[in-house]
Amino acid sequence: QVQMVESGGGLVQAGGSLRLSCAASGIAFSLNVMAWYRQAPGKQRELVASITSAGGGNYADSVKGRFTISRDNAKNTVYLQMNSLKPEDTAVYYCNAPNYARYWGQGTQVTVSS
Repeated sequence: QVQMVESGGGLVQAGGSLRLSCAASGIAFSLNVMAWYRQAPGKQRELVASITSAGGGNYADSVKGRFTISRDNAKNTVYLQMNSLKPEDTAVYYCNAPNYARYWGQGTQVTVSS
């Protein structure tokens, strides 16, 4: 059974930092691209960052230079380090494996106050 479990969200002031974690199970984690998405109220879900099996990261322009995606294949876990947070980063954050696109976790809420 494929499962994604996100954690690490919370309430933070603008300029602060958070580190999100996503534990994946039921997939060959080390072989798969992993990605973080977010969905703000009233908006479509958007891709934030992705990481290849080799560890190469790609980022949305809106988070480039502030967010860092990483993975620990031994723990089947992908991380998103978020620095210099802005109120517009407020959203529910989800992780996903594109090869298992229909499997989504419950997400973790990130709220950035101004």
